[in-house]
Amino acid sequence: MVPPLPGPLAHLAPLLDHYGYLAVGALIFLDDFGIPAPGETILLAAAIYAGAGQLHLAVIMLIAVAAAVAGDNLGYVIGRTGGRAFIRRWGHYILLPPERFRKAEKFFAQHGGKVVVIARFVSGLRQANGIVAGTIGMPWPRFLAFNTLGAILWAGVWTVLGYTAGAYGGDFYDEIARYYPYLLIGLAVLAAGLLARHLLRRRRDH
Repeated sequence: MVPPLPGPLAHLAPLLDHYGYLAVGALIFLDDFGIPAPGETILLAAAIYAGAGQLHLAVIMLIAVAAAVAGDNLGYVIGRTGGRAFIRRWGHYILLPPERFRKAEKFFAQHGGKVVVIARFVSGLRQANGIVAGTIGMPWPRFLAFNTLGAILWAGVWTVLGYTAGAYGGDFYDEIARYYPYLLIGLAVLAAGLLARHLLRRRRDH
């Protein structure tokens, strides 16, 4: 029996009950080329179902990786074919004038692979990842390789977490609830430290 999905995952239960793997693939695909969709949350919910024996974990993993890579590559094509024209015409209105775009292009050329992998785990960046890479002209084989690596890591993290939650049910949720405030405090401290370091560097540079 599937444990009740917690909090923001609860509304996804009807989708999984009726459409199963199709819902997982469709929502991840849409999420990954820029359309707002709960791709990450449907993956976690599906993995919980797998942990409870309702879906197969390996199938979820394969579908998640394939849909994520396909969605990002569609975004890459959109960026490659129309992104530069959009930036030239509208860049000033989205805080990306030509000079800033050139800096972003140079940064992506040097660190593009790492950016593509890390962006997979950051909401907002995940959706824009392919479009940005295509717009600045990142070579497609390089993008495909790092994007696939990021998709595998991302899908692996969320499927393992969800599967564990599904297998242990309420006990796992209780443990999450117990330590969640400490996790938030830790993330807040880390963010404050990174911000302080960035401000200190800027002050030294000027």
